[in-house]
Amino acid sequence: MIDNNEFMMDVYPRELTQNPLKKIWMPHKNGHIAHRRVCMTNCPTLIVTVGLPARGKTYISKKLTRYLNWIGVPTKEFNVGQYRRECLKIYKSFEFFRPDNEEGLKIRRQCATSALNDVRQYLSVEGGQVAVFDATNTTRERRATIVKFAEQNGFKVFFVESVCDDPDVIAQNIVQVKLGSPDYIHCSSDEAIEDFMKRIKCYESSYQPLDEVLDRDLSYIKIMDVGSRFLVNRVVDHIQSRIVYYLMNIHITPRSIYLCRHGESDLNIKGRIGGDSALSARGKEFAKRLRQFLQEQNIKDLKVWTSQMKRTIQTAECLGVQYEQWKALNEIDAGVCEEMMYEEIQEHFPLEFALRDQDKYRYRYPKGESYEDLVQRLEPVIMELERQENVLVVCHQAVMRCLLAYFLDKTAEELPYLKCPLHTVLKLTPVAYGCKVESFCLSVDAVNTHRDRPENVNVQRSTEDALQTVPAHF
Repeated sequence: MIDNNEFMMDVYPRELTQNPLKKIWMPHKNGHIAHRRVCMTNCPTLIVTVGLPARGKTYISKKLTRYLNWIGVPTKEFNVGQYRRECLKIYKSFEFFRPDNEEGLKIRRQCATSALNDVRQYLSVEGGQVAVFDATNTTRERRATIVKFAEQNGFKVFFVESVCDDPDVIAQNIVQVKLGSPDYIHCSSDEAIEDFMKRIKCYESSYQPLDEVLDRDLSYIKIMDVGSRFLVNRVVDHIQSRIVYYLMNIHITPRSIYLCRHGESDLNIKGRIGGDSALSARGKEFAKRLRQFLQEQNIKDLKVWTSQMKRTIQTAECLGVQYEQWKALNEIDAGVCEEMMYEEIQEHFPLEFALRDQDKYRYRYPKGESYEDLVQRLEPVIMELERQENVLVVCHQAVMRCLLAYFLDKTAEELPYLKCPLHTVLKLTPVAYGCKVESFCLSVDAVNTHRDRPENVNVQRSTEDALQTVPAHF
């Protein structure tokens, strides 16, 4: 979205100039580039969870927040349960949640109000675009209060209801998540489970699910039995559409995702970036070791994905299994800097080299891509990874960083500096609210291709300062 306040005062179109960092054309007046704020929502959106306890609301909230932040939509989660724990330092029992507990009701309302005040601050003052209000919100009265709050503040509302009647799924959720809750830190497992089941009962009597008739004017998705069925109503904009698409693709089936780079390439050895070179002798040895590793792991129904570049395909060819090529998994396009050494980029394009060090995530190579571009290119890959079970992705350094940042919830500032060494496999196993990471070095020597951010990123820096963190190469 472009800030047009200044534009509306001009009779004629302004001149355009290219932003040196992102290579984007922007209005230019009196020697200054006009402010341009990228916004993926036409007004702030409040996502509101609905459902009984132990239905996966917080799981959905955290995944959705992570996904939206990864694609560039500033999003924050507001968990009302956390506000309650901060207000009420010691949790005693389910009695606090009884519908006839006036003191409990008063505290819970105060916590919800406090959370909504923070939502207002985030969306109206701090520049957030989406807030996720994570609570039970089981009554029509409570939801009406939230809708009124949103209308008063100019926010759109989208409800996400999780309905589940499968006792096995509910029990599994309680064991995996609730037993580790601060509420039950001093209880035995059996005591915690018994108390939490009674807590659920406290909500059941007043629970009013979203109704196709009574709530026909609301925007919502109803997720039934962990994604076996969906009901979607009144999706009114782009961001709501993306939310629905994402929620319809995630699942909770136990699985692992394996990420690794191709074997060492000829250009890796020479310290040249990009290109489409073949594997070195050590790269071919890694591919053989990778096959042994996968056989030892004994992974059920493993799928293998590669890019369309020679070095990943050569690596997959040694595995003795079928694999699928994705153009979206190709390495970041370095544009005019393809197949150059960092020393050559500094020599021929010192300004570009410095600009990239200043903001590596948003910097776009001339006639090439930025990490920000790469994330957008990889969104279909992430969506398909969420749909799949066991997958090995053989990819490239920048691509692996983007995928890893999604699963580990890393910021745009952290993403371009994540360490993804050659000849190492990362095993990612989704757990309750995050991802367990295991690293396997397959003991085949390779060059180091990781370059840390140098201390001096000024455009006037010396060549020595610019090349301070360039890894050794032949």
